[in-house]
Amino acid sequence: MAQRTVLVVLFDDVQSLDVTGPVEVFAGAEKHTPGTYRIRTASLDGAPVRTSSGLTVVPDQALTSASEDPDTLIVPGGQGTRRPDRHLVEWLGGHGPRARRLVSVCTGAILLARAGLLDGRRATTHWAYSDRLARDHPAVDVDPDPIYIRDGHVATSAGVTSGIDLALALIEEDLGRDAALTVARHLVVFLRRPGNQAQFSAQLAAQTARREPLREVQQWITEHPGADLSVESLAARAGFSPRHFARSFQAETGTTPGRYVDRVRLEHARRLLEDTGDGIEEVSRVSGYGTPEAMRRAFVRTLGTSPAEYRRRFRPAPVQ
Repeated sequence: MAQRTVLVVLFDDVQSLDVTGPVEVFAGAEKHTPGTYRIRTASLDGAPVRTSSGLTVVPDQALTSASEDPDTLIVPGGQGTRRPDRHLVEWLGGHGPRARRLVSVCTGAILLARAGLLDGRRATTHWAYSDRLARDHPAVDVDPDPIYIRDGHVATSAGVTSGIDLALALIEEDLGRDAALTVARHLVVFLRRPGNQAQFSAQLAAQTARREPLREVQQWITEHPGADLSVESLAARAGFSPRHFARSFQAETGTTPGRYVDRVRLEHARRLLEDTGDGIEEVSRVSGYGTPEAMRRAFVRTLGTSPAEYRRRFRPAPVQ
């Protein structure tokens, strides 16, 4: 396989981890399979940039002097995306379509959108900036939930560390699962969170209820996903009538009891599939699904894959 150039765009107030996360993944893959990747960084004029955390990064080259189109062009995010240099946006608009893969990390999606590279595409970004991206660029189909999205040759990822997940997915695409797994082990991360995994866990996505009885119910659900979690049972635990409980829970958490329970059970099942060797039937039982078929339907509906396939793809293999 011919060596592939990975070019990372730099600018003042870039988020340093948006840069170093993917770079470390591709560098690890190059160590695993020498001659695979040539990693370069470039600012618009080749001058050093200062990241949002105060680090100074010296690029390899100037974007304006790039003599070849990269295989993979990575656009990180950070505070510098709020008022980007128009020349940078113009450069992206002209060169982005020529890369085999165009990748953004976090609010780098805003730069791609400004350059017109996300029009008509499904994309994601950091949850805190999803509304802004959708408002400012109505031609972009913004999905704030997944940690990364692939749409044709364009891939966008959510906040900060999700750029590592996306980079691992690209390594797996290029070199296979074993290479990506080796890199993931070296970085002490899971191989790999699926792109459709939510940016928030159920506990983070839902608001914490104001009243203590409802907060205690939220905690009970998390700790006992295999229990009877019907509205009637949860209402009795909170000391409310079922009708009052359902209304109060949604008003204070922003989601219905049923949706909250569904998400907790799915997360619990996924953790067991990733981290244990428990059989599918046992996982479905302790996660509250009752039967493997009920769990399979929940996985297919939410994740687009069966529990068995999810385990095959996303459970790290034992270290030899």
